Amino acid sequence: ITSIMNRVRNLKNKYRNEDNITDEFNCTKISADTTDNSGTVNQIMMTRNNPEDWLCFLLKLEKKGVPQMDVSLLNRLIGRYSQAVTALPAEKYSQDESYARILVRFAELKALQDPEEARDQFHLARLNCKKFAFVHVAFAQFELSQENEKKCKQILQKAVECSAVPLELLETALQNFHLKKKQLLSDEEK
Repeated sequence: ITSIMNRVRNLKNKYRNEDNITDEFNCTKISADTTDNSGTVNQIMMTRNNPEDWLCFLLKLEKKGVPQMDVSLLNRLIGRYSQAVTALPAEKYSQDESYARILVRFAELKALQDPEEARDQFHLARLNCKKFAFVHVAFAQFELSQENEKKCKQILQKAVECSAVPLELLETALQNFHLKKKQLLSDEEK
């Protein structure tokens, strides 16, 4: 058993050295592999497996193109976001902003394929990360894009009731809703 344990330890050390894995995981060390990125995903999961690393990786992957115009990229992104959501336990990260951003972006990408699945993902994001105003605004924006004005308004009002922060973001979204704007938040307001 000692021999086996030593061998396992040696293999771990060998791969750590080869892959240049450190305790200070950093986005600049993320692989530039544009095909399946499995090496990067394994590296994230083997190190700290935290929302910040996942979000950094996913945003970098999104910069490879425009998901609305590239079905292949969209499918790859949805797969990776799904993998991140599965790898990150909600009970541990529900108070983490990066985790909330992953859930919201996953729902937004799903909306490009299947609005009903997207709605489920937005519900999940709101259920798990209710303290973040941007989660509620994103869901309300989705409902507004689906022409569900009543549902949009309800989501924003419930967000105010549950004290999501920052409150100013919710107030701005509600004001824009009442002004009949198609976007609840402009790029600057986001």
